[in-house]
Amino acid sequence: MPHTKVAIVTGSNQGIGLEIVKNLCEKFPGVVFLTSRDIRKGEDAVEALKKLSLKPEYHQLDVLDKESIARFAKFIKEKYGGIDVLVNNAAIAYQVDSPEPFGEQAEVTLTTNYFGLLAVCHALFPLLRPHARVVNLSSSEGHLSKIPGEAIRDRLRDPDLTEEGLTCLVKEFIDSAKAGTYNETGWGRSSYRVSKNAVNALTFLQQKAFDRDSRSDIVVNAVHPGFCTTNMTRHKGVLTPQQGADAPAYLALLPPNVSQPRGQYVWKDRTIVSWIEPLKERF
Repeated sequence: MPHTKVAIVTGSNQGIGLEIVKNLCEKFPGVVFLTSRDIRKGEDAVEALKKLSLKPEYHQLDVLDKESIARFAKFIKEKYGGIDVLVNNAAIAYQVDSPEPFGEQAEVTLTTNYFGLLAVCHALFPLLRPHARVVNLSSSEGHLSKIPGEAIRDRLRDPDLTEEGLTCLVKEFIDSAKAGTYNETGWGRSSYRVSKNAVNALTFLQQKAFDRDSRSDIVVNAVHPGFCTTNMTRHKGVLTPQQGADAPAYLALLPPNVSQPRGQYVWKDRTIVSWIEPLKERF
């Protein structure tokens, strides 16, 4: 008997994540899980989609809570046996005028946007089936040119970089933010930029690992969804969340054995962009 295909979107009770769920409910031939940290908000979002004749499933998932992640992984493994699509959407961003100390902003941002994503990947990657698709939500702010220090950029793009080495780099940034040395060490004063550069670097490492995996044709890409009108942008974006969901949903539904994109940095218009070469003016 064929298995039920499973798609999962983290942090998807609102904004771009919710629109990705909506997109997948319309196009994905299986069950789509809307997940959120807050159960009530997640269940409300599911009910709203059901009124549109869509049928997502709901499960609580807090990317900062290892027990929550473990419960979800156990549930998926026992009920479905595997995963076909994983969209890592959960993320946060401080506003420019946020009053919190920069060291605190750095630790909280990287804990969610990098370490939370990494924890979800560690728990769910063993459940990925052959031909699975993973999408890591990134940003134009995650382009390597956004990191001021050449030495830091060189370390991030080092072809011999490992996941452990990347995690050490992230911890170095948090330490420099707390110490107030973030400018002189070359990181700059944007924890969101650092977090999304880390997500991009991680994506490339993950694809290298998938290329060596015994499970065939597992593909992961990072995507810039565009500057969208969401709570994260204080509704100042130029695109709707629906428009922002287009490229992530496209990547989640890539056909079997696609040649490209595989382990790429993909723009909101579905084109592949170099993470290293100078970024042309585009949003």
